[in-house]
Amino acid sequence: MEDKIYKKDAVVGIIGLGYVGVPLAIRFADEGFKVIGFDVNPSQVDVLNSGTSPFKHIADETISGIVAAGFEATGDYSRIKAVDAIIICVPTPLKSGREPDLSFIESTLAAMQPYLRAGQVLSLESTTWPGTTREIIQPFLQSAGFTIGEDFYLIFSPEREDPGNEEFTVRTIPKVVGGITERCLTVGKALYSAIVDKVVPVSSTDAAEMVKLLENIHRSVNIGLVNELKTVTDRMGLNIFEIVQAAATKPFGFTAYYPGPGVGGHCIPIDPFYLTWKAHQFGVHTRFIELAGEINSGMPKYVISKLVEGLNSQGKAIKGSKILALGIAYKSDVDDVRESPSVEVMELVRNWGGDIQYADPNVPVFPTMRMHDFDLTSTELTPESIQSFDAVILLTLHKGVDYEMISEHARLIIDTRGKFDAKRDKVVAA
Repeated sequence: MEDKIYKKDAVVGIIGLGYVGVPLAIRFADEGFKVIGFDVNPSQVDVLNSGTSPFKHIADETISGIVAAGFEATGDYSRIKAVDAIIICVPTPLKSGREPDLSFIESTLAAMQPYLRAGQVLSLESTTWPGTTREIIQPFLQSAGFTIGEDFYLIFSPEREDPGNEEFTVRTIPKVVGGITERCLTVGKALYSAIVDKVVPVSSTDAAEMVKLLENIHRSVNIGLVNELKTVTDRMGLNIFEIVQAAATKPFGFTAYYPGPGVGGHCIPIDPFYLTWKAHQFGVHTRFIELAGEINSGMPKYVISKLVEGLNSQGKAIKGSKILALGIAYKSDVDDVRESPSVEVMELVRNWGGDIQYADPNVPVFPTMRMHDFDLTSTELTPESIQSFDAVILLTLHKGVDYEMISEHARLIIDTRGKFDAKRDKVVAA
């Protein structure tokens, strides 16, 4: 297997052509590998095969380039038998009770099962609880007749994709890899060494799974801390953004995290609860992690309380008021609304009887979501449109938005990002 990888004769199959799978496909294709992408969404398959990018942060030219080089997307899982390396990048959401939902992984395994063959390597990149690869995927492969480490290789390598980050790429971000056996690890290191500058081997798939959770729990806890401090400094009449920026000048012992309306994306709102669920099986209560989750998930309600405060100062209520959510992507300069706290704020405004609209240059039409349903298109940002709203809630910052114009023409601004002058009467820090 390693020889095939080194010679770039290995065919790479990537399952899940989303924010993780597509950049991986690009990277392997750029290195000269034949890549087949698999996705259950026919429209995603068609878009990619047409040479068009499904994401704002990836250029159409990049997709058309890898298609010209031989990349193809498909929904036909029988083609799994043609690939040497299988990389699973499917979603791992939470159920309503904050329990892990492995249904996408399980359905992927079931779809592949008839077409797996000896000599393949399977890498799971989807974030999950420590033990998933060993306890779920290994028995599945063994029941199919394979001997792990001898005629089939199984690894876990957590994705570290950061959509829109121009400083770090798939190639430059170190890749953590854990294998079920030493032989599996050797094959895994060979696979990822072909596309990244540095591979970081760890002792087991469990350890690799835990690495990903630690990374995101670290962020969740620190964001929870600064979100809580925001509510404290607000009562004290202090600007939390000024304080964090000043603290960040310390050249050691401090990492700046900034508050907002909550946390979004597939990682931070979800991944920590994979560990809390698993820890409960060992009789451990992860109070610190769960507290951070409670604080972060409670921030949209805090934003609504500041909206109530601002409207009340103008003799208005949310019910019947026209409200603009400014930025609904979960972070700056992307078109990804997964788990976005902005959408939760929109839901709360609607529940309170407000007329909620949104403006986001990266999300022209409100997308189909599992938990939310809005039949809306992005509002054009003009002086006239801004003046028509009773309040504008700044939720996500994007390049190219004329915030000065908004500041001039908005009647009321609820600012969750510290962008506007909080000393102005019509600006409410949130």
